[in-house]
Amino acid sequence: MLKKLFIGLLIIKSLSFAGEINIAAAADLVYAFKEMKTVFEKQNPGDKLSIAFGSSGKAFTQIKNGAPYDIFFSADMGYVLRLKNEGLVIGEAKPYAYGRIGIWARRGKGIDVLTGVSILTDPKVKKIAIADPSHAPYGVAAVNALKSQKLYDKLKEKFVLGENASQAAQFAWSGAADVALIPISLGYSETFKKDGNFYLIPANWHNDIVQGYAILKSAKDNPTAKKFEEFVSSKEGREIFKKYGFILPNE
Repeated sequence: MLKKLFIGLLIIKSLSFAGEINIAAAADLVYAFKEMKTVFEKQNPGDKLSIAFGSSGKAFTQIKNGAPYDIFFSADMGYVLRLKNEGLVIGEAKPYAYGRIGIWARRGKGIDVLTGVSILTDPKVKKIAIADPSHAPYGVAAVNALKSQKLYDKLKEKFVLGENASQAAQFAWSGAADVALIPISLGYSETFKKDGNFYLIPANWHNDIVQGYAILKSAKDNPTAKKFEEFVSSKEGREIFKKYGFILPNE
């Protein structure tokens, strides 16, 4: 009887530290964070991650308007700093990775992106998908890269705007666009490597993509938020980031 009571108390104690957190994450994190979610929840039974992927600009607006997120992982550190300045963040806003962007196309379309950015001027390329630069950091990087090569004005009529980087990638994957300018983290994913080719654009063609995060005020009494923060910065979490092509702080 006492043994059963002791086991019951242990279970209650373990569950009292378990919880669920809601994460707003940039669309370029979709594959990396799905893998992290699997590993984290396996290591922390009872803890659950609910992750909403989308454009960083729209997530920023939602959080300002009271959306109940516990952590915000943005593709643009600037959005996190703005939330910090408005008193919506616990602790510090921190960088977690630096992103890169490239060109992706399905195999079999006769569009060889491995020849470089000049492929975008090929007559076979009629539609180019990019994330909407009005609120998506990778859309801004795509525009900057094309402007740096004096290609923006020649190509802007071909643009198909995705709500976020993931949707832009899906446009090219589904055939709604001929090519897409997408984050390296999507280009390096198994799905996109299997079905197409990815050309990495030189980093000095576009602005630095400094990605940052912060724990939000709604998570002040939720220990799971801190546990996930520690996991992201752990060796295991960092290896998952690197698997998807992210450059990490201090590396």
